[in-house]
Amino acid sequence: MGVSGTLEYLSEKLSNSKKKKKKQLNTVAVKIRMDCEGCALKVKKALSGVKGAKSVDVDLKQQKATVYGYVDAKKVLEAAKSTGKKAEPWPYVPYTMIAHPYVAGVYDKKAPPNFVRATNDPAVVT
Repeated sequence: MGVSGTLEYLSEKLSNSKKKKKKQLNTVAVKIRMDCEGCALKVKKALSGVKGAKSVDVDLKQQKATVYGYVDAKKVLEAAKSTGKKAEPWPYVPYTMIAHPYVAGVYDKKAPPNFVRATNDPAVVT
C-alpha cells in the first residue's frame, strides 16, 4: 500500500466523518388555538424563527399553521407551544381517506369541513 495509499485512505475517512446528514424537505402541520389576527401574526413569527423553515402559512379559520422546509416536527411543535397557545400536531385527514367517516372515534364536530380525525384502527381505515 505505500505512503500515498495510506494518505488517500486517511483523507477519505476524515472527509466522510465531517459530512452531516442533510435533512429532508418536510411539511409540518400544527393545530393551534388562535382567536385573532394578532395571534396569527405571533404564531407566524415564532414558526418562521425555526431553523430550516422556508415558508409558513397560517389559516386562522381552520386554526392551522403549516411550515415548509428542512424542519423537524418536534421543534415546530415546541416553537408553537412557546407562543403560549394550545398546540398539537394536525389530527385531521380528508374524509375520503376513511372508509367509515361517521364512526364514533373518527367523526369530530370541531373538524374543518370535509375532514375527520385520523385513526389507525384497521376496521375503519380503507
